[in-house]
Amino acid sequence: MTTAPGRRSSTFTRLLRHGFTDPSAAEQLLDLDALTSVRSDPVLLEALGATADPDLALRGLVRIVEAEEEGERQVLLDTLVTAKPLRDRLLGVLGASEALGDHLARHPRDWQALVTYEAIDLHPGVTEFERGLAEAVDPDSLRVAYRRCLLTLAARDVCGTTDLAQTAAELADLATATLRAALAIARTAAPEDAAQCRLAVVAMGKCGGRELNYVSDVDVIFVGEARDGVDETKAMQAATRLAAHMMRICSETTVEGTIWEVDANLRPEGRNGPLVRTLSSHLAYYQRWAKTWEFQALLKARAVAGDPELGAEYVEAVSPLVWGAADRENFVPDVQKMRRRVVDNIPADRIERELKLGPGGLRDVEFAVQLLQLVHGRSDASLHSGSTLKALRALAEGGYVGRADAAQLDEAYRFLRSMEHRIQLYRLRRTHLVPEDEADLRRLGRSLGMRTDPVTELNKAWKRHASVVRRLHEKIFYRPLLDAVAQLAPGESRLSAKAAAIRLEALGYADPAAALRHLEALSSGVTRKAAIQRTLLPVLLGWFADSADPDAGLLGFRKVSDALGKTPWYLRLLRDEGAAAENLARVLSAGRLAPDLLMRAPEAVTILGDPEGLTPRTRAHLEQEVLAAVGRAGDAESAVAVVRGVRRRELFRTTAADLIDSYGTEDNPAEQDHGALVDRVGSAVSDLNAATVAGALRAAVRAQWGDTLPTRFAVIGMGRFGGHELSYGSDADVLFVHRPREGVSDEEASRAANTVIGEMRRLLQLPTADPPLLIDADLRPEGKSGPLVRTLKSYEAYYRRWSLVWESQALLRAEPVAGDEELGRDFIELIDPLRYPMEGLGEDAVREIRRLKARMESERMPRGADPTLHTKLGRGGLSDVEWTVQLMQMQHGWAEPGLRTTRTREALAAACAAELIPAEDAQTLDEAWVLATRVRNAVMLVRGRSGDTFPSDPREVAAVGRYLGYEPGHVGDMLDDYRRITRRARAVVEERFYGAAT
Repeated sequence: MTTAPGRRSSTFTRLLRHGFTDPSAAEQLLDLDALTSVRSDPVLLEALGATADPDLALRGLVRIVEAEEEGERQVLLDTLVTAKPLRDRLLGVLGASEALGDHLARHPRDWQALVTYEAIDLHPGVTEFERGLAEAVDPDSLRVAYRRCLLTLAARDVCGTTDLAQTAAELADLATATLRAALAIARTAAPEDAAQCRLAVVAMGKCGGRELNYVSDVDVIFVGEARDGVDETKAMQAATRLAAHMMRICSETTVEGTIWEVDANLRPEGRNGPLVRTLSSHLAYYQRWAKTWEFQALLKARAVAGDPELGAEYVEAVSPLVWGAADRENFVPDVQKMRRRVVDNIPADRIERELKLGPGGLRDVEFAVQLLQLVHGRSDASLHSGSTLKALRALAEGGYVGRADAAQLDEAYRFLRSMEHRIQLYRLRRTHLVPEDEADLRRLGRSLGMRTDPVTELNKAWKRHASVVRRLHEKIFYRPLLDAVAQLAPGESRLSAKAAAIRLEALGYADPAAALRHLEALSSGVTRKAAIQRTLLPVLLGWFADSADPDAGLLGFRKVSDALGKTPWYLRLLRDEGAAAENLARVLSAGRLAPDLLMRAPEAVTILGDPEGLTPRTRAHLEQEVLAAVGRAGDAESAVAVVRGVRRRELFRTTAADLIDSYGTEDNPAEQDHGALVDRVGSAVSDLNAATVAGALRAAVRAQWGDTLPTRFAVIGMGRFGGHELSYGSDADVLFVHRPREGVSDEEASRAANTVIGEMRRLLQLPTADPPLLIDADLRPEGKSGPLVRTLKSYEAYYRRWSLVWESQALLRAEPVAGDEELGRDFIELIDPLRYPMEGLGEDAVREIRRLKARMESERMPRGADPTLHTKLGRGGLSDVEWTVQLMQMQHGWAEPGLRTTRTREALAAACAAELIPAEDAQTLDEAWVLATRVRNAVMLVRGRSGDTFPSDPREVAAVGRYLGYEPGHVGDMLDDYRRITRRARAVVEERFYGAAT
């Protein structure tokens, strides 16, 4: 074909119109002598244009024709243009699979396998595939025969003769026939081994479920038994050799390539266990050691090769174990772990291209279906199917999944699997990644019938189906639970009350009957409120189930909804503010404290929907609000009621932020810097309590003296209060100091100061719905025996004459928190020489501090408490770390300004910077202090009351574990980690506090 320069030939234009992306190269191929007889045939060009990749199909055809012997070429070409079935099949395969094109180039006669078009050829089974592999006598001939069978199978697939489910079933049947052929070759090679044992091959995974991919590991389990009169040990050795040889035949790469990997790692003990076991050995393992995921895997077990009777015995024996898995003791925590789809090991640049493991991927559908089978299959045999699509259909027919949801998942799963098939078929490689290259995406889209704009259409359809899976894969657990308590349209199936209770129990609900009552109360009726609840609840139930106490979460949600359900903004907030609903679910199901605070004023739920709502308010902001409220109030009691309401609201804000940061959400992972979490809580609670004390002080003064008290008055924070390290359940440790105003007698000033203190304490402890704030002044000079308040001069006289070393140590945490600022500064100026003595402590003082610490350890530990788990007084706990840091402050604070801080972590960091303690030791102490503080916070959050050790109740200690970042079932790991971290800290304390270091 010659054309005038600058003009394109009519062939070029026709090629372009028929979908060729490189018409020039295609023109050159059509000009080859090998295609002389067909180059201008319009039927051929049209058939090439109908393929997924016309350029690839034409190149493949040229390779086959050139590889054929001279006399056979014309037969192929004549058949190609006259027989439409062959034309569609052969060119369809060549346009979709470069790998099968390579096979045909090596074995050109195999095109003839595509000529036949009998009825039996349309849907072959294992028997037909066995016939196709019958002549294979070695690994190479088996590979050639396998590819020939795969060629016909792929042709039916790309031409649409079979749908996805039929194709996947045929691939599994071909795998079955291949395993049988490989085992026959292995037996022929070792007849003496074959004579000693019975060996059954049980398919697992997608092969077992008859839903195999084009290229996938074929998961198997081997079961062996000795033949009569043969020693079992020798028989198992023989069976192992046969099994290993069979695996190599399929898996190894030869000149004809490979078939697929045979993977036996689903066997008991995985790769560490024996390759072949007897049936009794299998059962002993499953009954004693197997985990829930292993029963999930066994759900698809199917005997496929070897001894059929032995294989059937195995499947029959394990079946009751599979369907009874939901009754196992650890089923619920196992399910909770399994429900957290792990994608951490997928590289970030791949996760969005992952068809299988990415969000909205195939694994989401398969896991959801299998889990529902395990939960409900124990009482409904109709769910006993290894096929995902068949099981999904059975779940819908039984009312376990909504019909509309099942239909959407079925459609999405079929589309995603079809994408996976076409991606793998191209090069016959095991992959689940959607390609990035434009040409690959174009071929993929065209192979799925998208011809106008294949790349855009493909991406749009893929994202739509993945979005459906993402939205539904967890919701299908919960939506039928609402149907179980709702009025359904005629003909709709529903979960029975028993089935709904079974599912709730499997998802971690301890009282399924109560949960169903809550669901009915929340979602029944035809009101707009009920309709919104029915939309919200499936998602919320999933979040509740992800916690340590789903029942508490659902009950709390009902209470909040009952309290706020009639307000116009509540359900709208949860529906429209993406974070609000998830944040509420986390807060309600993580323990008692936060829900208790919320229920006292449910309108605080608005905090959870505001992007800035979880940020703690500053002390200045809080004091401004509190003092303004006191100024507006009519009397002291109503003033402090407002102050305590502010405190309750801000405590809820702090607890909610702490829980959400600790648990993480779908969009924001859990905070990994635990020290930052502790610091935020400590500062927020300390600032809040300081503002509360300031408000109570202002209210007490105004009630009796108006704006001016007869004496200047300051409140000094002590202990954790002064150190900005308060936990949720801490009292407010304080000292009170006053200085009479000019013209006021000492007696009047003292009386006024004592009256104010008494009134403050009374107001802050009045019985109301808001949590009280206890004021503790026991760290004052002379303790409980001394006066409650002193003048600055009295403090000066006492400290000059009577002060003990422990009092100087206590003053390390002193910081003004309320009252007269100038007086507070004067007090700090007074005590600085005491807490940071010039030239440090003398030897006697150091010995005294160590003696006091040792005495405290022996006398103050509660009877029966485990010293390795007591956060305050236990080994390596808060007291150990704080006394060690405080000793360094008293010894070196006079010379190191960085040590002059009331905060433990700041002082420890300053000591490390000043090289007073090695960085490794400082890190060890810091880690232990942060962990012990978090445990105390967790106990208060979970139980609603403070505690210094881990709870004994299993559900409460599990909730503490979740707060600390441990997955369900890992309470033992949490306690081990705590003991390990605090043991290391104690070793540092022994050296740095009790040792020779000074």
